[in-house]
Amino acid sequence: MKNSRVIIIGGGLAGLTAAIDLCQKGLEVCLIEKNEFPHHKVCGEYLSKEVEAYLESLEVNLEELHPKEISRMEFSSLSGKILKCDLEMGGWGISRYSLDHYLMRKALHVGCEIIQDIVEEVHFKNDLFTLKLNSGEKLTSEIVLGAFGKRSNLDKKLGREFIQKQSGWLAVKSHYKNQTHPEDLVSMHNFEGGYCGLSRTELNTVNVCYLASYKSFKKHKHPEAFRETVLRKNPKLNEFFEQSELAWEKELSIAQVSFDKKSLIKDHILMLGDSAGLIHPLCGNGMAMAIHSAKLASDCILAYFEDKKMNRAELENKYRKAWNYHFSSRLRSGRILQKILLNQRLSDLSQQFIKSVPGIMPHIIKQTHGKPLHV
Repeated sequence: MKNSRVIIIGGGLAGLTAAIDLCQKGLEVCLIEKNEFPHHKVCGEYLSKEVEAYLESLEVNLEELHPKEISRMEFSSLSGKILKCDLEMGGWGISRYSLDHYLMRKALHVGCEIIQDIVEEVHFKNDLFTLKLNSGEKLTSEIVLGAFGKRSNLDKKLGREFIQKQSGWLAVKSHYKNQTHPEDLVSMHNFEGGYCGLSRTELNTVNVCYLASYKSFKKHKHPEAFRETVLRKNPKLNEFFEQSELAWEKELSIAQVSFDKKSLIKDHILMLGDSAGLIHPLCGNGMAMAIHSAKLASDCILAYFEDKKMNRAELENKYRKAWNYHFSSRLRSGRILQKILLNQRLSDLSQQFIKSVPGIMPHIIKQTHGKPLHV
């Protein structure tokens, strides 16, 4: 039976970043990921530069991947009315295909063990975790981090409350060949029952990722039909699709996307990224939050191992306080913003108000974005 001081379940942004951070600080870390690298994921693929200093401290140099520099955003309502704004911190347009693979190689370089397998069971007894993998192998660890994304079979086995409820949302993502979408722009476009984000990536394709209510999607049954009959009613989206060609054979999708509040700690497992809480995609900040959550968890774990007097309850309370301090208001702002923008009348009224009050748009953006993450 193998033993590590820290086991991380899930090799997305949060899991890989935490692995790099903890390994660089001298801890023995094992990360378990069910999929092979590299692979695409349903994601908006816009990364806010609020995490730039933290990544630099980990010697993660995203410039090696040649991401697109994003400095502007725009939002269009279903009727085609447009709001525009400069992004104070800016961000990168970068595919999860490249970014996750890069972070995986970095994690291996700093000494993380990565196992491709599925975690079937996690048990906690006598202050020690025991994990059973699909292969039959068993692992033990003092700390387990849950970074297995929006939705997982492990959520069911852990009895997490949100997974017991039906969610009315699904997300669809694809890349398009397009020569007209500006490299420095991330845009969000409302449609009946959801919204769609566009941003160019380092692959020189435009990432198209939309969130739709199941109620609006179910009668069309297929993304292609939904795109043609619903998304293209928005004039800006119609213009984009007129000028674009699907770069993939098949679009990716994920159903039962839940924005309900999630348990941050379950059976002593510290949850990171989307496993801990999902911000609405229209806020364009989920990738940065995942990376930020890795730092919060890593800082707490390092303090726990360095301070012999700190017990597990104090570790968990420290992490809970840090998470709520940095993210609870941002998640709440995202929920409020979604309710406004998914209501056509409220969306149009809010746009009129924003246009009549110069300077308010950057303030609204700040409610869902964090301050630069200093280290």
